[in-house]
Amino acid sequence: MKPSGLKSKIFLDSGDPAETKGILSILGFLDGQTTNPTLVANNPHARKRFEKGEKFSKPEILEFYKQVVAEISGLIPAGSVSVEVYADLKSSFEELFEQGKDMFTWIPNAHIKYPISAAGLEAAEQSTQQNIRVNMTLCFTQEQAAAVYAATRGAKKGDVFVSPFIGRLDDIGEDGMMLIDAIHRMYRHGDGHVELLAASVRNMSHFMQSLALGADIITAPFDILKEWGEAGKPLPSKTFTYDEPNLKNIPYRQLNLDQPWTAFDISHPLTNKGISRFTADWNELIG
Repeated sequence: MKPSGLKSKIFLDSGDPAETKGILSILGFLDGQTTNPTLVANNPHARKRFEKGEKFSKPEILEFYKQVVAEISGLIPAGSVSVEVYADLKSSFEELFEQGKDMFTWIPNAHIKYPISAAGLEAAEQSTQQNIRVNMTLCFTQEQAAAVYAATRGAKKGDVFVSPFIGRLDDIGEDGMMLIDAIHRMYRHGDGHVELLAASVRNMSHFMQSLALGADIITAPFDILKEWGEAGKPLPSKTFTYDEPNLKNIPYRQLNLDQPWTAFDISHPLTNKGISRFTADWNELIG
């Protein structure tokens, strides 16, 4: 069961329903699951087929993805399951939105993952106007998070997530946890409709600091949730400290959330790199 005092929702970051079952067994609960093209490409059934030299057609990979998330949805029917559209750097708003509309019909508890690009934000804006839940992914700046807030203004709380990638910022020498703190602080000045989902959690320190900062949601891979569960599902104490002196600070910025999303600078090289990586992982499986 959930530990007393746990305020954050706990998601599993995985494209494998067997891991969903494993974490449910270890923790006794799970609030949701995030998937993406890389995770689905690493699904054991997809890898087995790939290693045999058997690739999927595009309709087959989408059907495979649909089957995977349907199984996950059945295991956590009261939770959220994030399903990511196929996007490359040239994808148009129309292409992303049409995929999102279709994927949203796959399961009753879907959040559609769009990248924080101009096309992705436009798709999110249109989606939320049609009551399609979204998870805006590959977030690396406070301005990107502000743009998500502005693009989805008017949506209900619970219908919109933003996913800052902690570990990938750490990879370039920046303190990803400071971005979580900055976005959380910024959103306190808003209407609360966007939930902060701490993603790219690489270690127990990331996980515990996300809890300490009050992230609405934390998504973590199997090994980290297993470690947390087997340790008794501890929560950070009042004396808990997260100290990474070799990482560059990400300062808080005062941003006006009442602006249109187009007023914010949404560019970041890691967003483009992430989109390209997910595209490559999909394309590796398609013959």
